[in-house]
Amino acid sequence: MRQLIQILMVTLFLSLLVPGEAAAQCKGFAKSLCKTELGDYLHDGNYHAAVLVEGEEAELYKTFYSDLDYRLAICSADGMPPVEFIVYDATGKVLYNNKDEGPAKTWDFRLESSQQLKVVVKVSTFGSREQLPVSGCVAIMFGFKAK
Repeated sequence: MRQLIQILMVTLFLSLLVPGEAAAQCKGFAKSLCKTELGDYLHDGNYHAAVLVEGEEAELYKTFYSDLDYRLAICSADGMPPVEFIVYDATGKVLYNNKDEGPAKTWDFRLESSQQLKVVVKVSTFGSREQLPVSGCVAIMFGFKAK
């Protein structure tokens, strides 16, 4: 009985450790692979990355300033289905949807006034319900250029 309790305690400890490890690996993925998607834009220093499952979505709020050129870049782990991102202004108006462009992995833009935007990331599904859903790291990177 004592051995069973020890095994359960170790299992519980490891299950608490794994999500932190996955998040750290995802941040490393963003740093090493996704930062290159910004090209000649200066990275803003923040790494926004999470492990998502197909069919899942996440949102992020970020403030952007006028008179700067921005690039939003998104990348996902190999084997993931296409990732859609939609950018909304404060009124809920869609400013950009990468699904309209194939889906594009970057969006270059400039705002006339400083404002907070909402970015919604959606991982599409492969459509097969017979297999377990695919999961992997999805990262959003922001870069800018001063005029």
